[in-house]
Amino acid sequence: MFTKFFTALILTLLLTTVGFTAEPAKSLDHASAANQPSSSALQVATVPQSQAAIVAVAAPASGMPTKIKPNRTITISMFSTIIGITLCVVIWAARQTKSAADFYTAGGGITGLQNGWAIAGDYMSAASFLGMSGLISLYGIDGFMYAVGPMFSFIAILLVIAEPCRNAGKFTLGDILSFRTAPKSVRAVAALSTVTVSLFYLIAQMVGAGKLMQVLLDIPYRVSVTGVGILMVGYVVFGGMKATTWVQIIKAGLLMSGTVLLAFLVISKAGFNPVGFFADIVGNPLIQDHVRVNVLKDALPKAGFDYGQRFMEPGLFLKNPLDQISLGIAWALGAAGLPHILMRFFTVPSAKEARKSIVIALFINSSFFFLINIIGFGAALYLSPQLISSVDKGGNMATLLLAQLLGGGAGSLGGDMFLAFICAVAFATILAVVSGLVLAASAAIAHDVYVNIIMDGKADQHTQVKVARITSLFVGVAAILMGLAAEKENVVALVALAFAVAASGNFPAVMLSLFWKRFNTAGVISALLVGTISALGLVVISPVMTYPQKIADDAQKIVSTLEKKQLEGVVLAEKDLKLMDKSRKDFEKNNGGTSMVGLKTAIFPLKNPGIVSVPMGLIAAIIGTFLFRDRRAEELFDEIEVRQITGLGISQASDH
Repeated sequence: MFTKFFTALILTLLLTTVGFTAEPAKSLDHASAANQPSSSALQVATVPQSQAAIVAVAAPASGMPTKIKPNRTITISMFSTIIGITLCVVIWAARQTKSAADFYTAGGGITGLQNGWAIAGDYMSAASFLGMSGLISLYGIDGFMYAVGPMFSFIAILLVIAEPCRNAGKFTLGDILSFRTAPKSVRAVAALSTVTVSLFYLIAQMVGAGKLMQVLLDIPYRVSVTGVGILMVGYVVFGGMKATTWVQIIKAGLLMSGTVLLAFLVISKAGFNPVGFFADIVGNPLIQDHVRVNVLKDALPKAGFDYGQRFMEPGLFLKNPLDQISLGIAWALGAAGLPHILMRFFTVPSAKEARKSIVIALFINSSFFFLINIIGFGAALYLSPQLISSVDKGGNMATLLLAQLLGGGAGSLGGDMFLAFICAVAFATILAVVSGLVLAASAAIAHDVYVNIIMDGKADQHTQVKVARITSLFVGVAAILMGLAAEKENVVALVALAFAVAASGNFPAVMLSLFWKRFNTAGVISALLVGTISALGLVVISPVMTYPQKIADDAQKIVSTLEKKQLEGVVLAEKDLKLMDKSRKDFEKNNGGTSMVGLKTAIFPLKNPGIVSVPMGLIAAIIGTFLFRDRRAEELFDEIEVRQITGLGISQASDH
């Protein structure tokens, strides 16, 4: 079994990181590139006819749109329909939620097919739908790295872990880890880790929800986040796992329908010619200007440098190749440590159904993430990065803008209908994912901390459900407050950090608990604490944080370059004058500022800590195990091995 596991692990890591290690290619042939006119001169000649009508709107100018303008009546109607359907599901589920098993795992009565769609619904988050397409539209291939990573996490890791977890646990991560260890101390630390990962993931969803409602319905961000938080708490408090499962299934069906339709429209607009599609992206002057000014910070074009080709090469967002590898490790191993994904294995009646659900989820997720790439590149080509970033700096509205354009444009019935549908799908996505996350966090606190630590496992069913519902309320409030504080962040970056935390702490603990005989209490606690704390600690001193002084320094470089050109007698174009004025304001606003932990610049160079924090968590687990040997843990390994293979001792599904 140990050999089988590590073979799968190595396969997954190789598959995940192979696409992340490529060095940014050099510019195209310099001889030919040097003979090309500047990007501004190419504006009329190289823009494809399908995009010509939008150039005047998308070009950087004072008249550029700064927000989406949907038809409020249509949009509110679709939102209301989604809310109405899901509330009916909650009411139906609430009548069947009577025991703790019903609340946490729907009584184990979910089929493999249903659970597969629900896992896909849990995994395809607002970060995927809104954030990944936005990153691709602004950073090209680097955004693609974020989109392909999650596909690999299901190939080997979850296919190996799904069955043992389902057979060895009951409700939570703490159940798996505490079977042959000191239960109270392990459950306490496992609950802390679960809540940490869940809140990171929750923040991303709350930011997406707030942005969506703010941009579309002119509802203030704070009101939007609060409203969504109240709604999600209601889903969990009253409906439990059964309601959450069916909301996720409905959401997954809607999301796949919208994604397939949007990707098809992008491909059809490109004439079903992928070669021509990417050639148009490379030759697009707006994309070239975006790469030069907004990404590479070149005040003036470099002779012979192809900025369009640079958009199709890695290194614009993840500039360090080690960052690409680090992200790949976090994606590959993180899914196996996500509490709300692990919790779904306890909802099926058998290990066979657990395996079936993963195969189904793998197919759905892979299809979805492949299509997200088409949507992201389509948004860059047919909208322009300038327009996308003018609406939202993080690019989170790219998919919605593209839906409106391909539906017929702003103000048209088709454009308004398609935009409203995609918005409703995104809203359903957020509701489904946050419900699963709140349920996972509340289960960890109620089941692990209250029932098994405080009450020593002696709480009755009614009390357990009551405490779980109260806990869900407090988790929801925490998610709302943290969502309000993270308004300016790109949601996909937040999710990547949640994966890194899960990969660094939860994954080593789960893996070694299931497959290493000597693993014990000290090893579990060491893995969870060191892995989680190192990941979080590296994040707050990494480049993903906002550093005002860095913004000021970049702005000063642009001002100095343009002022030097003026002194040389060069007459600057209007857009360069505007850039210089904006850069001066940015310098004045940010000069002398520090990050939230008081730093002027990042100490840790990588945007994702996985390449450091994952080995730290694993090494800590091994050291802790060897320093504090536990004979009891070794003796109980045979029992848990039999359980994870056969399912012996696991309760049967409830009838509903």
